[in-house]
Amino acid sequence: MRFENSRDAIGDTVPQSSPGNSKWSELTLRAGTAFVLMGPALAALYFGPPYSDVLVLIACGLAAWEWARLCGRGTLGLPGGLTIAAVLAAIVAGIVREYSIGGWLIAVGAMAVTLLATRLRLAEAVWFGLGVIYLAAAGLAFVWLRHDPESGRAMVLWLVVVVSVTDTGAYFAGRGLGGPKLAPSISPGKTWAGLFGGMLAAAAAGLVAALLIGHEILTLIVASLALAIMSQVGDLFESSLKRRFGAKDSGSLIPGHGGVLDRIDGLLAGALLVGGVIWLVKT
Repeated sequence: MRFENSRDAIGDTVPQSSPGNSKWSELTLRAGTAFVLMGPALAALYFGPPYSDVLVLIACGLAAWEWARLCGRGTLGLPGGLTIAAVLAAIVAGIVREYSIGGWLIAVGAMAVTLLATRLRLAEAVWFGLGVIYLAAAGLAFVWLRHDPESGRAMVLWLVVVVSVTDTGAYFAGRGLGGPKLAPSISPGKTWAGLFGGMLAAAAAGLVAALLIGHEILTLIVASLALAIMSQVGDLFESSLKRRFGAKDSGSLIPGHGGVLDRIDGLLAGALLVGGVIWLVKT
């Protein structure tokens, strides 16, 4: 985790390279890391439980650890440990298909960690509880979607691919075109060009997916566009979290991407959207 007031962040001890070389090095590192991680992750999602369950459990557990350290401003502490435990317990409940218990664990865990952090007089106590709700609900939604015996595989692979191409499209459009900032007070680097570039990439992915699986084209394109917007909302939400606690990255576990939370922020929001919509349709 790097905080904005660290020496590396302000650049007074870091040698400066030319902008061109810096961009190329960053892109190479990001692409290489994504290539290494994407294969095992897609394989786990393709083959499903128990591999996909373990993947979600590890990813959300690490994200909870990073979230708790952000809220603790670099330290974990008892509220942080309880945050991680509550997130993992709720997801485990989903893995054994006790989704209602998972929901209760989210509610009780969020209240308990907020009260504990308040009792310890931590200034941002509510953010610990919010982390339990957000991360556990997203993880639970992802597990629930993949457990669907009929469309689970196609659903989560579509979700991951659309969010990934949205991120890629936004990155290249934002870097290449620049222009007006999307939300400068939250994330100064994000632009409207990046948003629309990501949406265009998502629409293309939706079109390809519809042609491959024989699905209604317009429906899947619209769904992909909605998912692209939601993934960008998730990205901005995580950026607001980091800005609130003065951190540049959520962690440093993934070279070129920062932390696990930096990498899966769009997937978390996307899983909540897709899971919520599917649940409403089925009920």
